[in-house]
Amino acid sequence: MSSPFFLLLLFSLFVAVLSQPPQPRGFFLDCGSTVNSRIGGLQWLSDGPFVAAGVPRNLSAAGLAPTLSTLRSFPFDPSTGPRKFCYVLSVFRDARYLVRTTYYYGGVNGPGSPPVFDQIVDGTFWTMVNTTADYAAGMSSYYEGVFLAIGKTMSVCVAGNTYTESDPFISALEVILLDDSVYNSTDFKKNAMGLIARSDFGSADMIVRYPDDKFDRYWQPFSNSTNGQSSTHNISVSDFWNLPPANVLNTALVASSDKLLVFQWPPASLPNSSYYIALYFADTLPESSRIFSVFINNYAFYSDLTVTSSGLAVFATQWSLSGLTRITLSASPGSVLPPLINAGEVFHLFPLGRVTHTGDIIALEAIKKNISNPPLDWSGDPCMPRVYSWTGVTCSEGTRIRVVTLNLSSMGLSGSLSPSLARLTALSDISFANNNISGNIPDLSRLKRLEKLHLQDNQLTGRIPSSLGNIKRLSELFLQNNNLTGEVPANLLGKPGLKIELFPGNPFLSRPSSS
Repeated sequence: MSSPFFLLLLFSLFVAVLSQPPQPRGFFLDCGSTVNSRIGGLQWLSDGPFVAAGVPRNLSAAGLAPTLSTLRSFPFDPSTGPRKFCYVLSVFRDARYLVRTTYYYGGVNGPGSPPVFDQIVDGTFWTMVNTTADYAAGMSSYYEGVFLAIGKTMSVCVAGNTYTESDPFISALEVILLDDSVYNSTDFKKNAMGLIARSDFGSADMIVRYPDDKFDRYWQPFSNSTNGQSSTHNISVSDFWNLPPANVLNTALVASSDKLLVFQWPPASLPNSSYYIALYFADTLPESSRIFSVFINNYAFYSDLTVTSSGLAVFATQWSLSGLTRITLSASPGSVLPPLINAGEVFHLFPLGRVTHTGDIIALEAIKKNISNPPLDWSGDPCMPRVYSWTGVTCSEGTRIRVVTLNLSSMGLSGSLSPSLARLTALSDISFANNNISGNIPDLSRLKRLEKLHLQDNQLTGRIPSSLGNIKRLSELFLQNNNLTGEVPANLLGKPGLKIELFPGNPFLSRPSSS
């Protein structure tokens, strides 16, 4: 599900224009860079404010495009199991975003092949990142998808897995707001789209992108020596839902005199699945038209399509493909001119993953703010994908994804316990044991399912809340080796079935006086 790749030098060459459209709305992050910069007419930002982990690295290879000369590397330790590291960006809820990740290894982890790892958006596994072949050929790799913003933030993550052998990395990240009409036939509440190919048919020139494409989509040239044709007349794209750049409609693959055009597209073999397909047509001759039918792997995609110089597009929101794909354009009876095609896009449709209950996310973010050194992977969705849940967080199965245990013992944490712990109402076990947590124990009486509370070996002060004695399921309360004061609540000492540990430590703690 990676999209086509581009040569390093081509990536850095841009056409100078006197007047450019506004920069696409969203984020252009130059990963690993410590300064903002203007590249190719676009304002690129340092990625530091958007990510909490990783190390900026510089590459020394000559001839690299500016956004490929730095990267951010993330720690990989096979003993800790799979972990994700996320960029978190502010977005508009229910808007669609184009997400593009770019990778160039540059030997940052040492000689040999680049690491293989995963990329994730919110709670959805997107795809495996494998840049080995492209790096061996001296090229960078990019992956592009379209996702719905399900909240006020969107997380884009790289993640080490069992097949990862060294530190994951990323060179650039773009998250671009799309207009409402673009790809609007897809149900983004159920699916996301991963780009397979986006082609400018008949072109042998450079990639078409911003400023020609207002969303900075990459249209790769796709040509052959006999069927390419171009025109110079202006075509309005405002009526095209997907708003392709006008200049991709000025080049075309055109059938020869036998009025049949057959070609393989996309170039790669595809897994058996459902795909979104958009094909774009415009007659290269002004005030002209032609009629033809479109077939994909011998199945009729559109019959007797009338194409004029004004242009049009045809879509399939879910089309089954498997293996190599053959496109056939066949002239209809009576059509004087042979068929042609100007541009095309094909995306793989894949189901959205589930997400953690919103209230639990808010609570965990508040808990995180009270800890001065939270675990490095505490960003993105806390529970999903399930193999990449946050360190110390265990989550439920079922229709609602809830946090059920929080085990942050012996992690060298400092800070205090947030009152928002009480908002994690599905919790059964809490452990902050053997850290350097200070402050008071918050009121946890809302945690009706809580069975174990382990806070021993910290620097907690203040009184033990009597409200803990009202939690019916509480069976273990370990508070030894803190600095707690006052009397032990009587409803805890006399609570049936409760194992309570208060000493050693807590030198100012006293038992309740006998009456």
